[in-house]
Amino acid sequence: MKKVKISLDSIQAVKEFVGIVMMYDFDVDLTSGRYAVDAKSIMGIFSLDLSNPIQLTAHTEDADKFFAEIKKFIVE
Repeated sequence: MKKVKISLDSIQAVKEFVGIVMMYDFDVDLTSGRYAVDAKSIMGIFSLDLSNPIQLTAHTEDADKFFAEIKKFIVE
């Protein structure tokens, strides 16, 4: 399991992000405050507060390729 903070600042960013996440067979969760949603759900993502960075949790040990693909959304 790996965790990072990401920022999704536009509708286009959310669409692109979900498109990437859908290509992987492991679970990816997004957490904002006390709410957690499946990162493969566009409606779920829009239910979160996207004005601040959100926590991404990838439920796999082999996520290097995934994190390389989403690097533009990752915030330090």
